[in-house]
Amino acid sequence: MVSVTSRKSKRLFAGMCFSMALFASGCSEVIRNHGYAPSEVELQDIVVGADTRGTVEDVVGRPSTSGVLQAGAWYYVGSTIRHYGYRAPREIDRQVVAITFSEDDTVQNIERFGLERGQVVTLSRRVTETSVRDFNIIQQLLRNFGRIDLGEIVDGDQ
Repeated sequence: MVSVTSRKSKRLFAGMCFSMALFASGCSEVIRNHGYAPSEVELQDIVVGADTRGTVEDVVGRPSTSGVLQAGAWYYVGSTIRHYGYRAPREIDRQVVAITFSEDDTVQNIERFGLERGQVVTLSRRVTETSVRDFNIIQQLLRNFGRIDLGEIVDGDQ
């Protein structure tokens, strides 16, 4: 016959193990991707100077943002957010792909920008002409995208 105290101690031990497992699972890392930026492999299928908006749409899809000032340039924005336990979510990667079109609706330029130490960094660039225009809109996109309150996004998912 098993004594009452040994049953209580087994239940207490099981409860402690369950609590520790629950606490440990709350500290696991969760990575969330927001938006979409095409990979270099996808962009290699686009020929600068030959492809049009229609073929770009077929290859990589429609963008999340398009430019007003630069003849309707297309901007693809992708971010990776790291959630870890009780800490505030932190953005660990952000990339913007800018595809500009000439007046005859062919691809004029493809550029990829990243964010490194708070500074906009050009990761790759393919241009058909030598004079590259200033992409102030990209700098604004990168800065404004970081001003989103991630707490509201996390609460909105639940």
